[in-house]
Order: sequence, then C-alpha cells, then structure tokens
Amino acid sequence: MEKFTVKRIWPYIAAIVLFLTLTLIYFSPILEGKKLKQTDIANWRGMSKEIIDFRDSTGQEALWTNSMFGGMPAYQISTIYQGAYMKTIDRVFLLGLLSPIKYVFLYLLGFYILLLILRVNPWLAVLGAIGFAFSSYFFIIIEAGHNSKAHALGYIAPVLGGIILAYRGKYFWGAALTALFLALELSANHPQLTYYLFLIVVIFGIAQFIESVQKNQLPHFFKASLVLVIAAILAVGANISGLWATWEYGKYTIRGKSELSSEKENRTSGLDIDYATQWSYGIPETFTLLIPDFMGGASGKAPSENSKTFEELKRVVPGQANQYLQYFSMYWGKQPFTSGPVYVGAVMIFLFVLGLIVVKGKYKWWLLTATILSILLSWGKNFMPLTEFFLHYMPAYNKFRAVSMTLVIANVAIPILGILALKELIERKADKKKNLKDLGIALGLTGGLILFIMAFAGSIFSFSASSDNQLLQAWFPQNLISALEQDRLSLLRTEGLRSLIFILLTGLAIWAVIAQKVKKEYAFMALILLVTIDMWTVSKRYLNSENFVNANKVEKPFTPTAANLQILQDKDPNFRVLNKTVSAFNDASTSYFHKSIGGYHGAKLRRYQDLIDYHISQNNMNVLNMLNTKYFIVPGANGQPQAQYNPQALGNAWAVKSFRIVNNADEEIEVLNNFDPAREAIIDKSFAKYAEGFKSNTSTDAVIILTNYQPNKLVYNFSSSAQEMLVFSEIYYDKGWNVYVDGEKQDYFRANYILRAMIVPAGTHEIIWEFEPDVYYTGGIISTIASIIILLLFFAGLALEMKKNLGTAQK
Repeated sequence: MEKFTVKRIWPYIAAIVLFLTLTLIYFSPILEGKKLKQTDIANWRGMSKEIIDFRDSTGQEALWTNSMFGGMPAYQISTIYQGAYMKTIDRVFLLGLLSPIKYVFLYLLGFYILLLILRVNPWLAVLGAIGFAFSSYFFIIIEAGHNSKAHALGYIAPVLGGIILAYRGKYFWGAALTALFLALELSANHPQLTYYLFLIVVIFGIAQFIESVQKNQLPHFFKASLVLVIAAILAVGANISGLWATWEYGKYTIRGKSELSSEKENRTSGLDIDYATQWSYGIPETFTLLIPDFMGGASGKAPSENSKTFEELKRVVPGQANQYLQYFSMYWGKQPFTSGPVYVGAVMIFLFVLGLIVVKGKYKWWLLTATILSILLSWGKNFMPLTEFFLHYMPAYNKFRAVSMTLVIANVAIPILGILALKELIERKADKKKNLKDLGIALGLTGGLILFIMAFAGSIFSFSASSDNQLLQAWFPQNLISALEQDRLSLLRTEGLRSLIFILLTGLAIWAVIAQKVKKEYAFMALILLVTIDMWTVSKRYLNSENFVNANKVEKPFTPTAANLQILQDKDPNFRVLNKTVSAFNDASTSYFHKSIGGYHGAKLRRYQDLIDYHISQNNMNVLNMLNTKYFIVPGANGQPQAQYNPQALGNAWAVKSFRIVNNADEEIEVLNNFDPAREAIIDKSFAKYAEGFKSNTSTDAVIILTNYQPNKLVYNFSSSAQEMLVFSEIYYDKGWNVYVDGEKQDYFRANYILRAMIVPAGTHEIIWEFEPDVYYTGGIISTIASIIILLLFFAGLALEMKKNLGTAQK
C-alpha cells in the first residue's frame, strides 16, 4: 500500500477548493459588499425585530413576541436556546462562510461526503456534488429567503452517509457521523425537511432489511439499526429545547387539529387539506425535472420582445406593447404562482436512467422507490387518493404545507443513482459491447422521450393557463392568447433541444471512456464541465446579480411611512395596529414598527386564525377593540398610508361586570358576533370552575394600569373595592405564561376565545405576567449533555479511523 501522503489527499483538498471557488464566483456580488435581497428574510426581520431588540438590550431571550398576530411564542422566529452548541459546530464546519455562500458550499460538501462513503472516485464525487448542489430549486429557495430549508437540506446527504456506513458494518463510525450530522440537520430548524429525510431513511431501511433477509444477515441489520437509533436519540437530545418547544406549540397552531366542527371534509388532524395542497406540482409539470422551462419557467416570466405575443400586442395596442407585455405569463402550470421549476438536470436524469439499467441491488430499488414516491406526493391535489391517504394516515405528514416540496427527495435520490451508474459502468468487468448497449438504451430512452415531447407537445398539451382567462376578461382578444400559447410551445421545444444536446454530449463522453478513446480522467473533467454548465445556467435564471442590493437595504428593509411615524409618537408601551394598506396577514412590515394584529408566519395559533377568518377579516369592531387595536393604517385621500386612531380600543386590561358560559368552541366563536367585550366575558365551560364564586358587578371602581412592558413580562397596578374579573388583551397560551398577584402564583383562564382572564380580590395589588416555559429551561441541560457526548463520539471515531488508515498505509 502507498504511504499516507499529501498526494493521496490532494484530490479531496482540490475538491473543497473547487467548491469554495464555485460558490464565490456564483455569489461574487457579496465580495463587493452587496447582500442578497430575500423576501422571506425581509419579513423575518420584521417579525423578529422586537425579539432581537430585546436580546440586544438585555442579553436575555424573549421567548415570546407581541409584534405579530396579537402575540405568539418566538420559538419558530428567533430563539437562541441554552446548550445549542450545534450552532457553533455548524459555523466551524462551514468555515465561517457568509449566507448564502455557506448554504451552497454545504450542498456541495455534504453530497461529496456521501459519495465518498459510497466509494465513488473523488472526481466522480465532485461531478455528483455539483449536479446535486446546483439544482434550480435549491437556488430558488435561497432567493426566496428560505434559509433554514437550504441549511437543513445541505445536511441530508451526510446523514445518509453515516447511516450507510453503519449498515456496512462500521457501527461506531457510522453512528458517530449520523449523530453529528443529524444533530446539525435538526439544528437548522426545518421540520419539514427533516420529515422528508425520515421518509428517505425509512425506504432505505426497508431495502436494507430485504437484503439482510436474503443474505441471512438479520443480526447485523438489527445491530446497525440499534446503534443508529442511539445516534438519533443523541441528535434529538442535542436539539431537545427547540424540538420540544415546536412539538408542544405545534398542537395549538394551524398545524394542529381545529376545535371547530365546520368544514369537516376539509379537515385533518393538522393543516386543512386545501391549504396543505395549495402548492401541488402539476402532473405534466414533472417534466421540468428533465426540461427546465417545460411549463414556461417562473410565473412572473413574460414573453420576450422577439415573441409572437409581442408582435400581436404591437398590433392590438400600438405604441404600448412594452407596457402591457408584463401582464402576460409564460407559465402555464397549475400552481398559484412559482418562482421557477424544479430542474434536476438533463445530465443527471440521463445518468439516473442509466443507473436503472446498470446498477443492481438495494441502492437502485431504494433510490427508484424514493423518486417515484417523491413525484407522486408532489402532485398533491392532482393525485388525491395517495395525498389523502398520507394526510389522514401517515403520522405528522399533515403538519406540512406545499406538498410540491417532496420533490426534494427526488433531488437527492436521482444524482446518487446517476453517479453510482457511472461508477458501475466504468468499474464493472462487463465487455465493451454490453456497456455500449446499456449506454445506448439509456440514451434512446431519455433522448427519445425528449424528441417525442418536442414533436407532439402541441397535440398533447393545451398550453393554456388560468391567468389567460383574466386576460380575456380584461378584453384582450383570443388571437393574442393564441399567440401566447404558441410562444409557450416554442419555449418548450427550445428547452427540449437544450436538454437533448446535454444528454448527447454526456453520452459521447461516456462512450469515449468505454471505447477507450480517452482516459477516464479526461472524461470526468468533461462531464464535470457539462454538468456545471447545465445546472449553473438554469439556476442563474432565478438567482443572479440582479438579486443583490446594497447591504443597508437588506439590513433595514422597511422605511417608515408618515402613518408609522405618527403612531410611533404614542408612548403607550403596548397597543396593536391593523394595517389595511397591505395584505395584513401575509406581511411583517407592520411588525417591524408596531405590535401588529397581522403578521407573516406559517405556524400562527389556530384560535387566532379562527378569529381572523370569522371576525377580524369581517371587521368585527368588538373583537378588534378587545384586541386593543388602537390604530388602523388606511389608504389616505392621496393614496398614501394614513393613521386612524380608534378611541374604542379597550386598553391593556379591564374589569367586566358579567360573564357567559358556552358549551364549545363553535358557540364560543359565534357569540363574539353579538357581545360587549367591555362589560361581558365569554368563557368555555371547560374553564367554568375558575369563575365560580364571582358575582356580577353592576358597577365597578376597578383601576388597572400597565406600568412595565417587556415581551415576556407585563407588570400591572390594580386597585378595586370589590373582587373583579379582569380580562387582559393578551393572547392565551398556558404552556409558559404564569400570573402572580403580589408575588403569589394564581390561576387564570381563557376568555373571549383567545384572551386571558382571572379573578382578582378586592384591594390594591401588583399583577405580573411572566412567560416561563419549562421546555426552554429544562431542555438546555439535556442539549448540553447530548452535544458533549456527540462530540466525544465523533472525535473518538475519527481517531480510530485515522489509526486504521495509517496502520493500513504502513503495511
């Protein structure tokens, strides 16, 4: 054996340098001091501002924010958990790189590690890493600001690598890598991606179990499974605070079961069916995996000035064609809108098909099954039998929206099998004729499919979109829509030809190796270049230099309007604002400046969503008053936002004279249509015991004043000559909020469907509300212990592996 030298490791060093170079070139505007403008990150800055300001001023975690939806836990917004050492390890692993450079570097490095574990040639591993990392979808999510999704995605591949090692018999090292990379994946905090990773692992486990039965190796299977379960427990333990908090909170959000009995046919134990399947990939849209702009590209993509649409527009609206062109979309898919297609790559699809022919055993069936399931699930409402089965019977599946995201599984599986195909074709001892035959079959299947689509697409597909009807309703003539449909067909054929060329060039490079016309190293370089050009140029359509702006525009994404400035003059520390000049419940700009009735979040409290649907959206002033909506922002006479003071807002807390008991959530939300929140409290019968002994007051001299405000602590001074029932304009959430009267913890209950209430005795008292969730404080200890164990296991495993390799090299 050759000695352990720099010569042996230089391909790996070169690969890392190449990965860094590619990412730095792609994101070169960052080197100029610019930053990527991301819509979701701008919204995150709005929703997290109160939390971050509190952290910066006190050094403490707020854990709760009142800046959105009346108030909600900060767990899924911005929380630094105690014992979160995986965040530090993550920064080290990613070399301290900036966002978004670090995410693409992680895509590359993580997949490279997996392919090396699969014993792939280092240069083939580079090819696979680039083919995986530069998938269009992975850049589209970065452009949108889905950073946690990109982060979690990057760790899927190395987690799979650790699992494969364990089942190969490297129990300790496999378990150590699985624990580390799974802990890092979980720390990225994207449960939906973790769930899809779980599906991939389950399918692999089934394939591995079948192979173990066939080879009479069940003891080995169960041993590997046991060490992997231990690894998973450690990974969960290292992130227990966030996972526990998310699990606890999730039950009370729109991802949990509704308490209302309406629309039962649309309900699941999680998200409503229509909401979960709103973004469903169209069945023909699946061809975008092979042909990038098969469905026209992004929904905001307009025809070019060389199009038939533009020529027809010049005839219909002379002199105004450029102005109207933007209203015509090349996208003709069924999604409400899309930022771009999921393009896995023509080269990678071709290699995947080749893999189905030449790769044998568990890996082929695992990856093929995962790909098929991924595609079928992505169809969502377009394939309801499977979708409804998963939504109703697959644990936790109904907690996640945008089913089209399941294509992430195919994005992982297809490049793995594609690279295994190249490995097999080059390394196997089959004769040249057999190899060329298999190559020809794969070439014929993929190339033939593209030629068929190009030839018959005009007969098979309509090329019409729902947006076309809006154009017709706007009095645009049918011949203009027909021209648009012709442009869509023309784009499909152009894109099909592009994919066909890449497939033919790939086939040529592989043929050259099989026929021994060139050295395999040269072929690898050619393939790397082909894949890079294929994937890079498509991804650049959706994330490019135009998406970068001056850093200050990213760091301060919202500029206050005159209305904002006027409201900010109010020194009251705690009131709410409803902004009617924006889409209030899909916008976080208001939260950047005020405590908002609206907001932007995918996991708002279920009861608050009910309140939006039944009352706030209907402008029920009784409900808005009880939420202490002190200001509205409305369009002014000049079209600019204008602040409107609401004198009827009930303030931070008030004493009611009576209460009404209702039987269930349906009655509770219905009665809010006809009650006076200043005088009466609506109480569900499950809380009736807390109101026992309280006698209705015909008059009251109660005074309650908020004297100190923090997002996680509210202090009130109270005085009254009689016992009072107080209602607080604060969102009820009993998994952390505690109330103290003169230092003594007291009971409280829910009132008016969503608010907090309590009985306070006569006299003068100090009332303090504090948010003290057990999940945060208890979880920190567990996370610290688990993180230490994971690190010890990793370094011990690394030392053992290095010792074995050095020992082997010296023999």
